[in-house]
Amino acid sequence: MLHEPAVQVGIENASKKKASLGVWFFFLYLIFYAGFVVIGVLNYELMATEVVAGLNLALIYGMGLIVFAVLLGILYNFFCSRYEDDLNVKE
Repeated sequence: MLHEPAVQVGIENASKKKASLGVWFFFLYLIFYAGFVVIGVLNYELMATEVVAGLNLALIYGMGLIVFAVLLGILYNFFCSRYEDDLNVKE
């Protein structure tokens, strides 16, 4: 029985750019999440403020964080695919 990879793995030319983009997106999300935590700790009454249709800021901000994370994931996939297409050209 052979214990070899099922797929031949070559050189990943885009890995540095993808890692850099991932770090940037992480810190971007961290800033927005830190804002949520800071408001919750320092001014928790603000989180109870009604914003839209009877929903408070905590719910809107929290759902916004989830949507933002999904959006960042979609953007990450888009840009990484583009990096791979540009840098991993077969010769």
